[in-house]
Order: sequence, then C-alpha cells, then structure tokens
Amino acid sequence: MLAELHRNPAPPVARPNPPQLADAIDSLGLASGPANVIMQLAWPEVGWGVRESRADTGNVYKRPFKRARTTFQYLAVATIGTDEDKRLYREAVDRVHKLVHSTPQSRVKYSAMDPKLQMWVAACLYIGFEDVFEWLHGPMTEADRDAFYASAPTLGTTLQVRPEQWPATRAEFDDYWRDGLTRIRFDGPVAEHLVGITELKMLPQPANLLFGRVSKWMTTGFLHREFRDELGLPWNPRDQRRFEKFLAVTARLNGMLPESVRTLTYRLLIVELRWRMRTGRPLV
Repeated sequence: MLAELHRNPAPPVARPNPPQLADAIDSLGLASGPANVIMQLAWPEVGWGVRESRADTGNVYKRPFKRARTTFQYLAVATIGTDEDKRLYREAVDRVHKLVHSTPQSRVKYSAMDPKLQMWVAACLYIGFEDVFEWLHGPMTEADRDAFYASAPTLGTTLQVRPEQWPATRAEFDDYWRDGLTRIRFDGPVAEHLVGITELKMLPQPANLLFGRVSKWMTTGFLHREFRDELGLPWNPRDQRRFEKFLAVTARLNGMLPESVRTLTYRLLIVELRWRMRTGRPLV
C-alpha cells in the first residue's frame, strides 16, 4: 500500500527474515494515527456510531488525551501484549462498546458490537501498520507482505472480529479492501467531526492554533486518495512532493535511533496497562 503515499515508490527491500506486525511498532508511526481514524470512520455506520456515541469517556472532543491513550494502548496490546492482556482489554472495550448503538432517531443503524463493522476498523488498522512499516523500513516484497499479513489477525480478534472473518490470505484481504472502499461516505456532521480532528480542535488553545494547520496537512498526506477525495480535503502535486520529502527525511532520521527508543511509546503503554491492572483502575 506504500504506493498510496508515493507517486513513484522505491523497489522492495531485501530482508533476511520476513517482517512481522510487531516490527511496525514505532513511536513515529503514531503520527499517522489521525488519518487512520478517518479511514475507520469512513463507513457511515462507524462514523455515526462515534459521532453519536453516548459513551462520553471515549469522546475525543471531551477527553482527547484519554481517547488517545486508549486507542494507542489497544494497538500496543494487539501487537505485543500477552493473551491475558488481550482478553482483559477486549472485555473492557466490550463494556464500553455495548453502550454505542443507534436509536430510533439515528440516520443509520449501527452497533459497536457488530463484528462486520469491527472487521472494517481492523482492516484500516492493518493498512495503517503496513503503511508505517514501508514508510520507515522500505517497501516489502510480495512474500514479505504475505508474511506480514499472516501475523496481523490480532488487530481484529482482540476485539469482536471472529478468526474466520479475517481474510485467509493477503489476496483475499485485497478483495475485501477494494469492496470496502465502495462503501465509504462522510455525511456532514461526521465530516465536520473528522476535519476538526485533523485541525486539533479538540485541544485547548494555543495548541490547535500553533499546530492545527500542520496537523491537517500531515493527516491529509497520510490518507489514501479515496478517503481524502471523499472528505473533500485539498491536495495538489506540490503538497505531494513536500509530503514525500517529509516521509523520506523522517524515516532516515528515525532509522538512526536505537530500537529501544523507537518502540518506547508502545512499551510504556504496556507498562501503564499492567499498572492499571494491579491497581484496579479502569482500562478504558
């Protein structure tokens, strides 16, 4: 999927061992998080579910830092957490998701417990991890891509996705993804909600004033073209050239850091999770 971020992607990198999902965890990769959220919410049922959610503890505009912590902590659990971490986090998320469902007044019918919707969310997460890996480590060969994909089902099965729902091969996933793209739609209130996230409107001043414009540009760059066009975010050839330079420079600088530094955020999220477990604090 790297071609979605580059006009002329580099040739695949030869690697001694096939990459795994855990090889994509990197603190810098979290910069693509807002774009991935937009992709997840591109199905109307998911977008409206978040926009209308009565679970205020997960409302990004009311509790932005908590929402960021739980979102990224889920990724840490799904990639490097133990089976027990996954079980407990799934139970905690389920308790919140049971509160998220449509009402008779809702424009579309939805439930956060719907495995089909969760499969779409998980698919977006997978695409995000694949993009991050290729951004920071170079394009994969087809064989590497197959191996990378084979390690990824926990992105969905840590929630409500059943193992048999996860497409068996990377080729089958591609078919699922192409079909999913035909369903993307951003209704007005959902689009406003998401554009506000790109502009950091959930943060207090002066943070959104200082960084909102840069955040919107970077998020727009990370979005695949179908989502960017559907949301109506402007992007021109000059933006693309600048974004590709940004990707190249940040990947080069990031590669100079030791792995212990590059993965620190994910490891700290697991430490914080275990602290919550020991002290009886809510996980989400």
